[in-house]
Amino acid sequence: MKGLTLLVLAVSTSALVSCGYHVGGTTDLLPKGIHTIAIPAFPTPTSYHKLADDLPEQIAREFMARTRFRIVNDPNQADAILEGTINNVVEIPTIFDPASGSPSAAQIFVAVSVKLVERSTGRVLYSNSNAGYHEGVEFATDPHQYLDESGPALTRLEHHLAHDLVSNIVENF
Repeated sequence: MKGLTLLVLAVSTSALVSCGYHVGGTTDLLPKGIHTIAIPAFPTPTSYHKLADDLPEQIAREFMARTRFRIVNDPNQADAILEGTINNVVEIPTIFDPASGSPSAAQIFVAVSVKLVERSTGRVLYSNSNAGYHEGVEFATDPHQYLDESGPALTRLEHHLAHDLVSNIVENF
């Protein structure tokens, strides 16, 4: 019986390997000639100017942690350039304090456009002109206990956006 179990396990394993199964976020479908990527600040027409610098930094950290690519500061030294724009940032109250009528929770929505361009040829390797991300944020209703949670919420949003974006780029979604 033990031999039969091992045989079934071996056949199952080889079937998974041969069917193209892989762990998400580990495939690299970008051209093998791409070794370095520059990620300049993302311009934004919004008042969230800190996000324009922080988001590219978070994306760079994600690339370095999860891929074979090296991040460089100078676009002239890069094999590819990740161009992006933060199109919109909106905070929408979702829960209101019944006593004061003030918002006690909200969703922060960020809409970005990104494009990865091979520098030498100008060929677009990845493009998404309408990527949207959101994160919940809570507000204290007691002004004596007020703790602005929007900063940590934006940091979480940047992390999730960077993670998803890098996965989409390397897996060519």
